[in-house]
Amino acid sequence: MLHRSDFFAAIACGIVASAPALAAPAASAAVPAAEMVRWQAQAANVSIARDTWGIPHVTGKSDADAVFGLMYAQAEDDFPRVELNYINAMGRLAEVEGEQELYRDLRMKLFIDPQELQAQYRASPPWLQKLMQAFADGLNFYLATHPHVKPKLITHFEPWMVLSFSEGSIGGDIESVSLAQLEAFYGQQARPAALALASLESGMDPEPSGSNGFAIAPAITRNGHALLMINPHTSFYFRPEVQMTSGEGLNAYGAVTWGQFFVYQGFNERVGWMHTSGGGDVIDEYLESIVDRDGAWHYRYDGALRPLKAVPITLPYKLAGGGMGSKTMTVYYSHHGPIVRAQDGKWVAVRLMNEPLKALTQSYARTKARDYAAFYKTMELRTNSSNNTVYADADGNIAYFHGNFIPVRDPRFNWKQPVDGSDPATEWQGLHTVAQTITLFNPKNGWIQNTNNWPYSAAGASSPRQQDYPAYMSVYGENARGLHAVKVFRNRTGFTLDSLIAASYDSELTAFEALLPPLFAAWDALPEHVPQKLALAQKIALLRAWDWRYALDSTPTSLAVFWGQELAELTGKQAREQGVPVVNFMATDKVTAAQRLAALATAADKLQRDFGNWQTPWGEINRFQRLTGDVVQPFDDAKPSLPVPYASGNWGALAAYGQSSKSTTRRIYGERGNSFVAAVEFGPRIRAKSILAGGQSGDPASPHFSDQAAMYARGEFKDVLFYPEDVTRHLERRYRPGE
Repeated sequence: MLHRSDFFAAIACGIVASAPALAAPAASAAVPAAEMVRWQAQAANVSIARDTWGIPHVTGKSDADAVFGLMYAQAEDDFPRVELNYINAMGRLAEVEGEQELYRDLRMKLFIDPQELQAQYRASPPWLQKLMQAFADGLNFYLATHPHVKPKLITHFEPWMVLSFSEGSIGGDIESVSLAQLEAFYGQQARPAALALASLESGMDPEPSGSNGFAIAPAITRNGHALLMINPHTSFYFRPEVQMTSGEGLNAYGAVTWGQFFVYQGFNERVGWMHTSGGGDVIDEYLESIVDRDGAWHYRYDGALRPLKAVPITLPYKLAGGGMGSKTMTVYYSHHGPIVRAQDGKWVAVRLMNEPLKALTQSYARTKARDYAAFYKTMELRTNSSNNTVYADADGNIAYFHGNFIPVRDPRFNWKQPVDGSDPATEWQGLHTVAQTITLFNPKNGWIQNTNNWPYSAAGASSPRQQDYPAYMSVYGENARGLHAVKVFRNRTGFTLDSLIAASYDSELTAFEALLPPLFAAWDALPEHVPQKLALAQKIALLRAWDWRYALDSTPTSLAVFWGQELAELTGKQAREQGVPVVNFMATDKVTAAQRLAALATAADKLQRDFGNWQTPWGEINRFQRLTGDVVQPFDDAKPSLPVPYASGNWGALAAYGQSSKSTTRRIYGERGNSFVAAVEFGPRIRAKSILAGGQSGDPASPHFSDQAAMYARGEFKDVLFYPEDVTRHLERRYRPGE
């Protein structure tokens, strides 16, 4: 699939520059008069109603009109993020950021070919062509009517461009390809080089870029209606909140990824859907045995030699002193896919799903599904490659799909490792049908949970059985959030919208249930006369009395989190060498007592040094701050911020909150975790509540830049204004694009 994951981790580390400054007005005469007339005619079919939170409720006569208005509204709220998503998706980041982004662009261009996307656009059905045209027209009309906005690169959007970003996940498949390994392979201009694998780092696993999805059946709700919790854990400001309706039956509300024209996680008046990253194995690597035959590269397959396909790719980039340069690299493809690295004297080709037209069709069609059968039909397109789906509807159904795009493979092979590319038995053998994949429909227990974990605890005792499926159908194990979710939902009844929100914000940090007892045992085993025992006595006592729950005034939360981070520094490299998540490894007996105790001493010393007291309340440390509209947010301890009680999903926090970039401050400032969150009740009329990190707008001058921040920090939700009469009662402005 062609989207971004570590791209947003990279921008959080400061790789991508901030939003562009406004420039002098451009000459509107550059827009052909006929184009402007056509855009104005379509704008007349669109109404944008901004409610008192700045959320756009876009209405169009047709679906295409609604798409036109949605793209215009997105550009109003944060054009830099819209543009940046397409700059990256099309492999053009170096044209803006310079030569350091060449290999990020190369990685995208291994899979993205503008000519191929243009051909797919021309071959697409007329209804979808209209939507893609409306996507481009809405953005171009915005630029034409806002000449003071200066794009970084894309001054005119084309309909086919949307196919480069056809599915909305933050966890992208092609970004599993290592940039360091790609550069090591192709960095030698003459011929590709062998590769020395990069060293493994210590420290905590990155803040999880996944999500939580919970569905509750009518049998265990107070009102007898199905409930859905939509809780993505993404980088903050990655998706705004929107509603789009049309006279052709569209009425979707939820989160839309900047630059896309479909609601990615959300609901209509009948059904709701929540995507969580994970699922089955959708990416495979093939070890190709390479032979130099008369100066040309070949690879072995089924006892014969095949020529590698050599493709020159030109990569433009911005020069440090101004102007543009370019480099042309020859890349290689086997029939499995592009060569991306070397291993053990062989070259490694990667194979993944690349079906942008079908993926875009599925992404949009699901938003118009009216019942489970219609939603299931969209799932049969099987192009949601990187996600699971948690589902609920007004008929009282709840369901779960673990993955969607699952190639059929020979189970004799270990698909977690590169397989022999010369052996025909390692070929994909088509796709599993949806019915063959891991699914749930109305489980007897009455609830479904997924936290990017395995599916074998998704419905408690009613969960799928691991032995019934091939190993490649589920690539992740259990995690602390999954254990936490099962504890929260097991044996509970009488759920309401508010109690579902409360359960989803339960404050336990479940990982410490397993992590702390070995620490206590290590301290207990110290002889009484050892100075370390006395030095750590108060710290141990504080943690022993703790209930594993975070709170703004909790001092043990601060100590436990800092201890966990220090222990990860000591053991993270060893965990990665063994292919075990760091938090899981820290609970094993492979971590020594000395390491556990040393980490506690270091953590207490750090708290004392940075905050003047090792017993510092968590709310003094863990903060929310939004200072600018930059894509890379700066943080400053001297500037205003809000206390936040939540904690990292690594520790099992369901309401996840963590810093993904390298810290340059004493305090922890959230960048990833709960972002757009919504809870939905599917009664005769939709009832829903939601909250955004910060606010709807990326403009610091907007009243909606941070108007939801205080509520977000308190876990307080706003009412969703789903019906037109509700919007009218809470209306800030109603207008047409261009007004």
